[in-house]
Amino acid sequence: MGKKYKILMTTMGLNIGGAETHIVELSKELKKRGYDVMVASNGGVYVDELKEAGIKHFDVPLNTRNIGKMRTSLKLLRKIIIDEKVDIVHSHARIPGFITGILHRSMDFTFVTSAHWVFNTAHGLKYLTNWGQKVVAVSEDIKQYLIDNYHTPEKDIYVTINGIDTDKFSPDVSGEDIIKEFSLNSGSPIVSYVSRMDADRAMVAEQLIDCAERLDREINGIQLLIAGGGNVFDELKAKADGVNKKLGRQCIVMTGARTDINKIVAAGDIFVGVSRAALEAMAAEKPVIVAGNEGYIGIFSEDKLETAQENNFCCRGCEMPNHDMLVRDVVKLLSITDAERKRLGEYGRKVIFDYYSVSKMADDCIMAYDEAYRENHGKRILMSGYYGYNNSGDEAILTTIYNNIQKMDGDLNITVLSRDPEETTAKYGFKNVVSRFDIFKLLSEIKKCDILLSGGGSLLQDTTSTRSLMYYLSIIVWAKIMHKKVMLYANGIGPVSKNANRKIVRRVINKADIITLREEDSKKELISMGVTNKNMYVTADPVFTMEPASRAISKTLLIKAGVPQDKGIIGVSVRNWKNSDDFVEKFAEICDTIHDKFDKNIVFVVMHNPNDTNISKQVMAKMKNCSYILDGSYSPKEIMGMIGEMELILSMRLHTLIFATKQRVPIVGFVYDPKINSYLNLLRMPSGGNVINMDTAKILEEVEEVLLNRDKYVGYLNEMGTELEEKAKMNEEYLKSLL
Repeated sequence: MGKKYKILMTTMGLNIGGAETHIVELSKELKKRGYDVMVASNGGVYVDELKEAGIKHFDVPLNTRNIGKMRTSLKLLRKIIIDEKVDIVHSHARIPGFITGILHRSMDFTFVTSAHWVFNTAHGLKYLTNWGQKVVAVSEDIKQYLIDNYHTPEKDIYVTINGIDTDKFSPDVSGEDIIKEFSLNSGSPIVSYVSRMDADRAMVAEQLIDCAERLDREINGIQLLIAGGGNVFDELKAKADGVNKKLGRQCIVMTGARTDINKIVAAGDIFVGVSRAALEAMAAEKPVIVAGNEGYIGIFSEDKLETAQENNFCCRGCEMPNHDMLVRDVVKLLSITDAERKRLGEYGRKVIFDYYSVSKMADDCIMAYDEAYRENHGKRILMSGYYGYNNSGDEAILTTIYNNIQKMDGDLNITVLSRDPEETTAKYGFKNVVSRFDIFKLLSEIKKCDILLSGGGSLLQDTTSTRSLMYYLSIIVWAKIMHKKVMLYANGIGPVSKNANRKIVRRVINKADIITLREEDSKKELISMGVTNKNMYVTADPVFTMEPASRAISKTLLIKAGVPQDKGIIGVSVRNWKNSDDFVEKFAEICDTIHDKFDKNIVFVVMHNPNDTNISKQVMAKMKNCSYILDGSYSPKEIMGMIGEMELILSMRLHTLIFATKQRVPIVGFVYDPKINSYLNLLRMPSGGNVINMDTAKILEEVEEVLLNRDKYVGYLNEMGTELEEKAKMNEEYLKSLL
């Protein structure tokens, strides 16, 4: 988006740790790029580094679940957000995320979090975690953890890396200051280790101390340089002092908390550690043993890259470390040639440049910021229609409107009401889909939206039921009560038979801001009800703007469905009807005659599964000849593409006729609803008559006429199809006027 946001990072503290370093490096990189970055935390050793980079730090006690301190944090953060006019709050731990989540409910800022590790979800702790609008996960396994444990939508998770400053951590950095400060012997091997010295982080540090005597016997003069402070530091320091005393020399150096980690790393010949610390050592071209509290990967090399990346170099899911592993690999690394160690180091630094630069980390976060900010500040459109019912016609309407709106303005936020939100999301990848039956979510979405789009399709009719009609009208009424703009989008109106229903339609539709209708008869129907809305326009069905699947894909799909390519194909699209026994018999007779007389393959096209599948198979069962059915899980584009490979379509369904028109395939329509008759008349296409009284002889005459004079009918479709495609584009123009 290009906007240089004011960003407030919130975290527990800024002492030594991988997540803390991540926050510092990210903040500095964003600052370098022109963003106004601030950090709120309980403080720590990295505060001075932030201030030197021109980044404000606010002292806020975000490091404790103490109720009093949390209330203080709430007040302080609220004041900071208001005073500093913060655009985005980016939280990096559970407590800051929980407090920021409370503020987000009532304040106008964008809320993003980072997941640096997995949390304990027992004893209600799960409910203390707020992941915000978007989550930046530092590994694929953490992304999966968020999906599995918190049901975070995949679309809201951005996977990033622990970005490393390759200038700060470089083979050019010297460790001489550290060697002098701690009186290390530069002529003997030095093993560096860095982590927080907390009970849940320092297992490998303790194991190294325990192994020191064994390592001393294997590697003459070995020195262990262990950096970091925390709640078990004193305990480990006492243990290390005991080992040194026993060996009669300084074998183990415990530095405590440090900010010059790059120099600590530079002082060592090899490095042991996990996560960010391991990556920093790799950037400095040090051979690395990846080991930590959650597992053991061992000496990092090409064959370990995939495993390490899966868990962000944290070893989750790997075997647990033990003393034997550590001794084996430390001895191995210190025993190989300098050239071999150099090759391992150079490979590690290459991995950092390829996958773990600070620039890449910042890019990933900015993507999350942009999307979350756009959701907060972009115009919101709510789409209401017959979506999520596996009806290819209505799904075609949904996907076409959605895609056309996105092309019109990428910053618009679109939410879809669906019978099955999970399936709609999975099929089309839409970002925001909610249940049309969840009254609280529905009202919430209406409240948040700027424009309600009702349509397209035949939503306003009482043939299906009065309940269905009242559902769609109620959504419009709620939107107008909440002062939202309403557009009836390419609707087909009617029939509305009951007088009471016609009066309600008139009252509600007169309040719409813009009405576009897919045919002239729908306009006449509204006028006959007494609708006097002046913003009423005849356009065309949005599906006329949909592009089909390619011919290559379509042919492949037909072959996979078992449809022979040895002769022409006649497509048949039927739906359930009242006098189904008579209807099935007659349709089977028509299909058999076409097969025999014209030597064509009969292929049934399923538009609404399972309804159309059932009736199609009933017809197929009555046929004497072999026929085929397209009942797979096809997208609307794929169905349209396959129809394009056919010579003629016989259809009861409007959108099968529209798909055929778009593909310039002649049609014979069967009338069960006035909209079919209107459409056939508009296109000058033959009618098979009303399905209640089917005249098979007349229908077969119509089929023969079209097959013998196919070019003439293709010409009619070219003429009207082009006009309807242009009219369909006007729906977006009318929507633009509302925006």
